[in-house]
Parts: sequence; structure tokens; C-alpha cells
Amino acid sequence: MNLDWTKKDFEAYVLLYAAHCNHVEDIAEQDYIRTKVDEVTFHRMHTEVVVDSDEENLDKIQSFVSDNEFTQIEKEELLKNIKQVFFADGTVDEHEKKGFSILKKIIS
Repeated sequence: MNLDWTKKDFEAYVLLYAAHCNHVEDIAEQDYIRTKVDEVTFHRMHTEVVVDSDEENLDKIQSFVSDNEFTQIEKEELLKNIKQVFFADGTVDEHEKKGFSILKKIIS
């Protein structure tokens, strides 16, 4: 899969996937993501996350991680930001726990 994304695009996609993985995007989750990416990137990647199936979401994330080098610090920062998305609305449900587990395996 050849994704023409920057690392910022990727970050937006992963964080939006995290917010969307339980099929309920809370405004607090969206607000947190907006602190990490610009509005244009947010909307462009949001559309892509919503249009893609769950399998496509994970395939794209896996592909980008495989095709690009990330430092350990970048990986840890991304995982920390994913956790922040999940906790933004004050609760973490089972879908979000499962989503984090999968993302952690892909990114680590």
C-alpha cells in the first residue's frame, strides 16, 4: 500500500481512528485531536477514517508504520496521545481497550 501521507497525516489518522473505533466520537476526543493537528489535516483525515472500513483503517496504519521509520520516542509519544484520546471523554469502553491493544501491537 502506497500512502502519500506525512507523519502529521498519519498521526491525525491514528488519533481519529482511536476516537472512532467505538463508533462514538465524543466532542472532547475531537477537541483533543485538534490540539495535535491543524484543521485542514483533521478534516481530510477524518473523512478518510470514516469512509474506510475497520480492516482498511488497521491495514493503512500497519502499512505506514512498516514503510516509515519511527524513533522509540515518537512511538511512545504517539501511544501516549492515543491514550489521551481514549480518556478525553472521561471513560474508556471495551472497544477502546481493544483498539488500544491492537494499535500498541502495530506501533510498538
